[in-house]
Amino acid sequence: METVVIKLGGSLIHNLSNTFFENINQLKMSGKKVILVHGGGPLINNLLLKFSIPVEMEDGIRKTSSEVLEIVEYVLNGKINKDLTIICNQYNIKAIGLSGCDNLLLEASLYNKGKLGWVGEIEDVNTNLLNLLLNNDYVPVISPVGVDKIGQKYNINADEAAKSIAKAMNAELLCFITNTNGVLDLEQKLIEKITPSEVDKLIDEKTIYGGMIPKVTSALNALNIVSSVAIVGENFLNENGTINGTVFTKGVVLSE
Repeated sequence: METVVIKLGGSLIHNLSNTFFENINQLKMSGKKVILVHGGGPLINNLLLKFSIPVEMEDGIRKTSSEVLEIVEYVLNGKINKDLTIICNQYNIKAIGLSGCDNLLLEASLYNKGKLGWVGEIEDVNTNLLNLLLNNDYVPVISPVGVDKIGQKYNINADEAAKSIAKAMNAELLCFITNTNGVLDLEQKLIEKITPSEVDKLIDEKTIYGGMIPKVTSALNALNIVSSVAIVGENFLNENGTINGTVFTKGVVLSE
């Protein structure tokens, strides 16, 4: 059975419609194994501000002091992970919430010599644990807080966690769920398939701009480790099981 890894942004989790969870069930019924990875940026920011802790980012990565790491743990491992798991259960999805710290699920080390604080990069993924759960029909819901062998925890970028998990599990597909249905052309029509060269052209033409650029860049980077990557909305499956969104491929250009 093929594995599908789905990455959810933190801003979407508490506003997901029935359709998203119905799509998960549709994947499961078609025989796919599903892994969910979530972020939590907006809620982390809100809590940091509440405690008068500065929100500091560098190249899209959160600077993570020990104080910030405590907030990250609380939001990702506690609030968001459990909320998402509970919602999945309500849709009869056998979800089980996990932190990357559980049984060294996401074994990590210090990123960039600690210049950003307790930010981690993944060294290893516990595929035995994931396969145990997947083979028993569970959907792992993973919070991207990693740990090393001596117990130091790390804040890991959710996109990077999803990529590492997809690579380790030899996933068929990695989906990034966003607040749009995918990449749109100048006429606001969905581009169903796109290649790296087309992305460069669309960025140059300002068709892809603003917040979509980092999303597209992340998807392109993932193509180096996963055969198929997609940017999609929460209604990410068509009735026939094909992807409703933009699929990134290494192949020939879209236009024929």
